[in-house]
Amino acid sequence: MKRQKRDLTSRAYVRGYRAGVSGKSKDICPSTAGESRQHWISGWRQGRSDFWDGYQGISNLHCTPNLP
Repeated sequence: MKRQKRDLTSRAYVRGYRAGVSGKSKDICPSTAGESRQHWISGWRQGRSDFWDGYQGISNLHCTPNLP
């Protein structure tokens, strides 16, 4: 559990994915620069792709990254 909290890049990716699959804009990224922002944007892009492909709700369960 503690290790998961320390891995900020995977947390940023998952949060970006959640924002993307929810249809939110990438302008709401909480990070301004750095590696965390890159991972958040990467997760957002994957989430948006899944959103556009129709993976929402129950059909999205097999696509989601490991959610905490």
